[in-house]
Amino acid sequence: MFEFRKNIKLKSFPIISLLVVISYTVIILADRNGDVIFQFPEYDYKETSKNELSYREFESACDQSKRCEPLARMARLRCVRECISPSCYQEIYEFDELEEGEIDVRLNSFKGCFIQRLGRSRNR
Repeated sequence: MFEFRKNIKLKSFPIISLLVVISYTVIILADRNGDVIFQFPEYDYKETSKNELSYREFESACDQSKRCEPLARMARLRCVRECISPSCYQEIYEFDELEEGEIDVRLNSFKGCFIQRLGRSRNR
């Protein structure tokens, strides 16, 4: 009977994860004044030298990769971010990709996601 409950929990995990992601990806809401509010998944990012070093190492490697190096400007930036963490990129940027001249208010959240997932992969 215990095994049965364990299997149910494991099978429902992807569904619960999907619901969480969907709930975070509410893109645009209007407030009382009619102003547009942009929402995206937010991750805490602590700007430490260790976190910055880890991020910069991945960023540099991706920037020099055969896939991203030939691209220019915004296409290259998108490529590099997706290379750094495909899952974080998909969650934070894919539903509304960066545009030329846009101020990237999602970068710290992206870095937080990256550091969080990097830590998980190192702890395994």
